[in-house]
Amino acid sequence: MLRTPGTSDTSDTAPISGRPRRPAPPTWLVVTLTCAGQFLVVLDVSVVNVALPSMRADLGLSGPGLQWVVNAYAIAFAGFMLLGGRVADLYGRKRMFLVGLAVFTLASLGGGLAQEGWHLLAARAAQGLGAAVLAPATLTILTATVPEGPARARAIATWAAVGAGGGAAGGLVGGLLVEGLSWRWVLLINVPVGAVALLLALRWLPESRAGERRRLDLPGALLVTAGLAVLAYGIAQTEAEGWTATATLVPLVAGLVLLALFVAVEARTRTALMPLGLFRVRSVSSANVGMLICGSATFSMWFFMTLYAQNVLGYSPLEAGLAQAPTSLAVIVGSKVAPRLMRGIGARPVAVLGALVAAAGFAWQSTMTADGGYVTAILLPGVLMMLGAGLATTPLTSLATTGVSAGEAGLVSGLVNTSRTMGGSLGLAVMSTVAATRTADSTAGEAVALTEGYAQVFRVSTGVLLAAAVVMAVWLPQEKTRRAGRIPADSEPLG
Repeated sequence: MLRTPGTSDTSDTAPISGRPRRPAPPTWLVVTLTCAGQFLVVLDVSVVNVALPSMRADLGLSGPGLQWVVNAYAIAFAGFMLLGGRVADLYGRKRMFLVGLAVFTLASLGGGLAQEGWHLLAARAAQGLGAAVLAPATLTILTATVPEGPARARAIATWAAVGAGGGAAGGLVGGLLVEGLSWRWVLLINVPVGAVALLLALRWLPESRAGERRRLDLPGALLVTAGLAVLAYGIAQTEAEGWTATATLVPLVAGLVLLALFVAVEARTRTALMPLGLFRVRSVSSANVGMLICGSATFSMWFFMTLYAQNVLGYSPLEAGLAQAPTSLAVIVGSKVAPRLMRGIGARPVAVLGALVAAAGFAWQSTMTADGGYVTAILLPGVLMMLGAGLATTPLTSLATTGVSAGEAGLVSGLVNTSRTMGGSLGLAVMSTVAATRTADSTAGEAVALTEGYAQVFRVSTGVLLAAAVVMAVWLPQEKTRRAGRIPADSEPLG
């Protein structure tokens, strides 16, 4: 059910039937707990990268097995996210937050104690499943607790900053843990953090759901989960097999067929997992497309900057993580500045500005050389790239969660995370092929050839971000700024 301007939906704030209403927890505590959950799931996308050599030596993993330490998490995360968002709507946001965090924490313990390669891969897949349930619940609880307006914009900015900071901090945290303790602590560190967050969430997070519990759209859930998982598997295969190999094409085609069947089922069922009418809300459809395109460029930045620092400039894993620490601060600054700009000029201009600032950083980074200095080859372009990413993410997230009924908040939150994750996975696969092709075609020495491949990635990403800026400028709704500072106004319908 779509919300029209001037109406509200109180089902999101009603207590669960038969339970006494607790005093409302402080907003800052709700924001802190939801951000802690988001930080953990985003951190684990990247934190294992610097630990991979140690994992391989300790557990005897093969090259493909090592790749699946990363992909098992990413595929489970992306494949189950929409289902996780809808289950949170129907069965309780707090309940699913607790379930997701518990699964994620226990899987982290299992991975940290793994004695065989398959133990680690199974634990990483279980982590991804927990993350897929947890991530949508974090944003839904936040938007259900904080009313639309400047307060919600600030809360979303904090959520976006912490999420982006989690991805940015992965290299630094991983480097510190691997060099100071062992690779196992890359996973075990989640256990005490998750346990504390569980206890606080159990006591303080408010419970809500979208009205009365009803039947889950099981066929739709199975189709979209299988489709996204198979598609993500096909994307992951491109790096090793290429885009034209049978091992790549079969899962890609199968994933697209399953997603097409999902759309057909959703168009005919009464209790749809994803009501297709959501995409008639301009803010939802345009912001998710913007998130997917921007994510396809910005997600790969961390990967290739780490490779450039270690493989070309000779940094250690810890030095590479420390080198990128200022960019972590830049993305937080961008996310926190965005709400202030949104109050003055609106969400759409800020999102476009963010894409353009990031594009400037990517263009600068594309001039990298094999003997580049830290300030001009890593620090300044990295700060621009992530400042722009922070500026763009906050208004896109705010727009994507505006203009829908409270009963669909979890679904929309899952969709936002899915767009970002799938955009990042697709972008990384494509950019890895771009880098490998350019490096293979080079006749220069190894360091120069690698640098040329990485530089080509940043040139292509610059073009992607400029295209994203154009798409957002044309498609994102233009809300009217109000003296009260409401951000954003109710979205415009598609006309």
